Amino acid sequence: MIPIVTADEMYAIDREVTERIGIRDDSLMENAGQALFRVLKERIPHTARVAVLVGTGNNGGDGLVIARMLKSYGYDADVWLVPPQEKVKGAARTALEVYERSGYSWIAYEGNERAFAARVPHYDVIIDSLLGIGIKGDVRPPYKEIIEQVNRTSATVYAIDVPSGVPADGGDVSTAIRADVTLTVQCPKLGAYTFPAADYYGEIAVVDIGIPPLAVQVKTDTRFLWEHSDVVQTMPKRKRSSHKGTHGKLLIVGGSKEMSGAVTMTAKAALRSGAGLVTMAVPETVYEAVASCVPEAMYRLWPAEGGAFAGVADWAGLDIDAMAIGPGMGRTEGVRRLVSELVRQPVPLVIDADALFFWDDYAERVRERSAPTVITPHPGEMARIVHRSIREVEHDRFGVSKRLAMEYGVYVVLKGPYTIVTTPDGAQYVNATGNPALAKGGSGDVLTGIVAAFLLQHEAVQPAVNNAVFVHGQAADWLVQNGHSLWDVLASDVIDALPAVLARLGDGAQV
Repeated sequence: MIPIVTADEMYAIDREVTERIGIRDDSLMENAGQALFRVLKERIPHTARVAVLVGTGNNGGDGLVIARMLKSYGYDADVWLVPPQEKVKGAARTALEVYERSGYSWIAYEGNERAFAARVPHYDVIIDSLLGIGIKGDVRPPYKEIIEQVNRTSATVYAIDVPSGVPADGGDVSTAIRADVTLTVQCPKLGAYTFPAADYYGEIAVVDIGIPPLAVQVKTDTRFLWEHSDVVQTMPKRKRSSHKGTHGKLLIVGGSKEMSGAVTMTAKAALRSGAGLVTMAVPETVYEAVASCVPEAMYRLWPAEGGAFAGVADWAGLDIDAMAIGPGMGRTEGVRRLVSELVRQPVPLVIDADALFFWDDYAERVRERSAPTVITPHPGEMARIVHRSIREVEHDRFGVSKRLAMEYGVYVVLKGPYTIVTTPDGAQYVNATGNPALAKGGSGDVLTGIVAAFLLQHEAVQPAVNNAVFVHGQAADWLVQNGHSLWDVLASDVIDALPAVLARLGDGAQV
C-alpha cells in the first residue's frame, strides 16, 4: 500500500524528516532530484530536445537537480528559470548554485518572453517544475502564460509531484499544466484521485525518494492506494478439501418486472467470483424471466405486487451466510418495507442500487447492526444519502465517505473513477484499476456480486471489499487490452473476464 497525503501532511512529513530525523533539506532535495532523474532517464530518448521549467521553492529545486543530471548525461536540455534569481531561496538556492558550479547555464525567462514563446513549440519533452503543492487560488502571470503555451505544444510533458496549477488536495482548476506523466514524490497527493484535478495528471508514477516510512506513518491519516501486490497477498487460497459450503451461502435479493437483468448479473458475478451457493430471491412474477439465465443458482419466489416485491419475505428453511440486496428491485412501497426488514438480518450485508434509495428509512437500524454492512453508492446515490449535491460529493469524496462510514459503522464503496473504500474506523483505500468502459448500466450490479462473494471467502472485510473493487476494475482493463474498446464493453463482458483476471491474480501476475 502506498500512502496518499494532503499538502499539509506532506509539509509535516518534510518537517519530520528535516527537524526530528535530521536529514538536511538540501540532501532531501538532492535525493528527490536524483530519484526523479533515474525515472526520466528510462523514459526520455537521448535524442530528445528537453526544456526544464524551474520555479521557486522545492519543486523548482527538484527541477534543477534533474536538469543538472540531464546535462551530465549529455541530454540537450534548456533550463528556463522563471522567477528572478534573487527569489530562489533555501534548498532550491543551493541546488541552483550546485548547478552553476557544475558548469551549466540557464536562461532567465524574465526579459526573454518572446524567445521562450518561439522555442517552446520545438521541444520534444518539457519538464514542469514550476509551482508544486503550494499553489493557492488562481495562477498568476507569468506562470499563467507559460502554462498556456506549454499546453499548446505537442511535447511530452512530465510534471514533478503535481501538475503546476493543480491544487494538491483537489478542487476546481483554472489554469494548469496538462501532463502526460506526473512523477509524484514519495506519496501521491489527494487531488490525483479526485476530479477535475485528476484530469490533469496523466499517468501517475510514484517515485520513492528515500523518506523513512516512520515519518510518513506518524504524520498522515490512514489513506492508501490499494495495489496489485496487496491483492495477491490477501486473496484467499482454496484448499483441496473445500466443498461448496466452505465458500459460503449467499442470498441475493433483487429484480422486478422492469429490471430483471440486474439481479441475474449480480448472481453470475458472485458465482464467477467463487461464492459456494447462491440463492436468488425474486418477485414471483419474474421467476420465468430469470430462471434460465443462471442455472447454477437456486431460487426463492417472494410475493409480488405490480411486478415488484410486495414487501414480505419468506425465510422458511433459508440458511445463508451473507446477503446482497438492491439490484433491479425498483422503488415501490413494497420494496421500502422489504428493505427495512432485510437490514435486520444478522448476516454480512451488501446494500446497492434501489435499496439505497430508501436509506433514510432504515439508516438507524444500520447503525445498530453488529454484522458488517457494505454500501456501494455511485455519486448520485451518495448525494441522496448525505443530502448534498452531486457536485459537493465529487469535490469532497474522501471527506463525505469518511464521515458516513464512521457515523453509521459501515464500509462505504464510493464508486467512480478511483473508487474509494472507507472502513468504519475511517481508514480509506483508493482503487486505480478500471476505465471508462465501466460507465455503463449493469457495472454496479456486477460489483455487488463480486463484493458479496469475496465477503464469504476472505477472513477480513476490508481486504475482501478492496479486492472486489480491484478485480472489477481490472476485468474492464483486461477487456480493453484484449480486443474491446472503451465503448463496446457490456456488464456481462466484465463477468466473462473474471476468470482471466482471477487466474492471473492466483499466479501473482499483472493483468
